[in-house]
Amino acid sequence: MKSFRKELWFNTSKRREYLNITPQVQDCLRESGIREGLCLVNAMHITASVFINDDERGLHQDFERWLEKLAPEKPHSQYAHNGFEDNADAHLKRQIMGREVVVAITDGKLDLGHWEQIFYGEYDGMRRKRVLVKIIGE
Repeated sequence: MKSFRKELWFNTSKRREYLNITPQVQDCLRESGIREGLCLVNAMHITASVFINDDERGLHQDFERWLEKLAPEKPHSQYAHNGFEDNADAHLKRQIMGREVVVAITDGKLDLGHWEQIFYGEYDGMRRKRVLVKIIGE
């Protein structure tokens, strides 16, 4: 069995943003040479997430509205965590959206459903953060 590891780095221009990282993960898979196995993609920061969903702008706006209702950014004083930092809402949003995804690899391709894409969700952005891609298989 082979193992491949690569870090992808992102620096969003906004505090909250959704990036389709499927092409970068596909590049990792090609680079790995693995044809059958599993691909783990996970956010290496506690205020970011990786998830699978449809790449549809309206849906992304719905995520934003829904998450803001569940864990509003302001007022910052509503959170015990906020003091030195003002990102408690980002921690909560990450818990909701998830840390990682695992995708099957079949015949050298990510085995995703028809509309499925891999996303990096940023909830406390405008600084450099990384995503780990770990691929194992043959």
